[in-house]
Amino acid sequence: MAGANDGTRRLRPNLLITGTPGTGKSTTAAALAEATSFRYICIGDLVKEKNLHDGWDDKFKCHIINEDLVCDELEDVMQGGGNIVDYHGCDFFPERWFDRVVVLQTENSLLYDRLTKRGYSGIKLSNNLECEMYQVLLEEAKESYLASIVLPLQSNTIEDISQNVASLTDWITAWRP
Repeated sequence: MAGANDGTRRLRPNLLITGTPGTGKSTTAAALAEATSFRYICIGDLVKEKNLHDGWDDKFKCHIINEDLVCDELEDVMQGGGNIVDYHGCDFFPERWFDRVVVLQTENSLLYDRLTKRGYSGIKLSNNLECEMYQVLLEEAKESYLASIVLPLQSNTIEDISQNVASLTDWITAWRP
């Protein structure tokens, strides 16, 4: 496993905000981008805008992203640093891209309420709740990146999100290449 940043001389770090859908990734990433003037990259939006997918999954009601196309699209942008990437997966991104991988976690009872309000039901709802319960995304991050850059954070309340944004802003301010 290569180290974070893998020798690249960026002036600003890149962060990945990941976690099960409904854990507050987009809210956290957008607020952090605003607080730091970093570029906010929502992978779901990028996939739709640039057609970086291989069609539609009727079972899960989402696009089937083409991971290679996504990585090709972002390669130059990521080299420059100063990016906050928001996506519910992390294992296909190159390790060298990120200096911090934040895994947001939410209590299942709260997550259930959030996802049902979004219209999740059936297999899509149960899969996401199981994913959170078994900490699938935290394990994926730990297997894909150096332990020293993976940071699990609770994201149950607005106060949690505010505190997470403040602590990540402090980390960015203190970061040195």
